[in-house]
Amino acid sequence: MGSTGETGPGRTGDARDRDSEGRARNARPRDGLGRPLPYEADGVPRQPEGVVRTPEETVAEAQRLLDEGKPFHAHEVFEDAWKSGPDEERELWRGLAQLAVGLTHAARGNLTGGARLLRRGAGAAEAWVSGSGQSRPHGIDVASVAAWARELAGDVEREGRPVDAGGRAPRLRGGGPGR
Repeated sequence: MGSTGETGPGRTGDARDRDSEGRARNARPRDGLGRPLPYEADGVPRQPEGVVRTPEETVAEAQRLLDEGKPFHAHEVFEDAWKSGPDEERELWRGLAQLAVGLTHAARGNLTGGARLLRRGAGAAEAWVSGSGQSRPHGIDVASVAAWARELAGDVEREGRPVDAGGRAPRLRGGGPGR
């Protein structure tokens, strides 16, 4: 008798979630912080991957998702920009993606990892600004966003509890944290 390799209701090992190139994809529904839910659960709509947006569209979509308390999904928007944008901007978008992942971890309760990623993302974005000479690329107030990230990292470590992702979302174009 052969093994079916069940991975979920009605799913076999041979029917794993794969894209057209054979890479693993997890089609399980996810919550607002990107955590996998059972296959039969209702999740939040997934952010489509590989979308090419203008920088303006990237910043607007990421801000909307951050404000909604969906930093995991905002990270995917930044990741698309990182992968599809000009080579000279990759480190900027990568740093912003790290900030969104840091907020995700801080909201999920991985406080040490969240604080580390917030600081790493702040440093990467600031390093990009320093090297490029652009203080507000695409209108992003990198200095304020980096200050937000470091403040949040300190708060997470000091308070020792998960944060409200939407309530602590950065303002990418300035104006302080939150809404």
